[in-house]
Amino acid sequence: QVQLVESGGGLAQAGRSLRLSCAASAGRTFSTYSMGWFRQAPGKEREFVAAVSMSDCSTFYADSVKGRFTISRDNAKITVFLQMNSLKPEDTDVYYCAHSRWMLTVRAGDYDYWGQGTQVTVSS
Repeated sequence: QVQLVESGGGLAQAGRSLRLSCAASAGRTFSTYSMGWFRQAPGKEREFVAAVSMSDCSTFYADSVKGRFTISRDNAKITVFLQMNSLKPEDTDVYYCAHSRWMLTVRAGDYDYWGQGTQVTVSS
């Protein structure tokens, strides 16, 4: 069983920054090919934000966050970060990190473990 715990959400003004963290723990060694961040607003589908390969640091971003958000990872601690700069009110959502055995996939269905989510609210 893989457990993912997000932290770092909160309230920020437009134009400011927040940094999310996702710490993974497992009772056994598990294969991890990529980790991703998604976000979801009430009543809407979960939206892909960014993904990072745990093997070669390759990354992929949604167009809506490209150039503003940066995903990174610490393999030794199995931790993934999402640095969010130049925040906009439309970035307000619950953010989830997730584990996938696939490489840099944008499909939520390809992720098998999810964190509980952390709220990010951006005021104008």
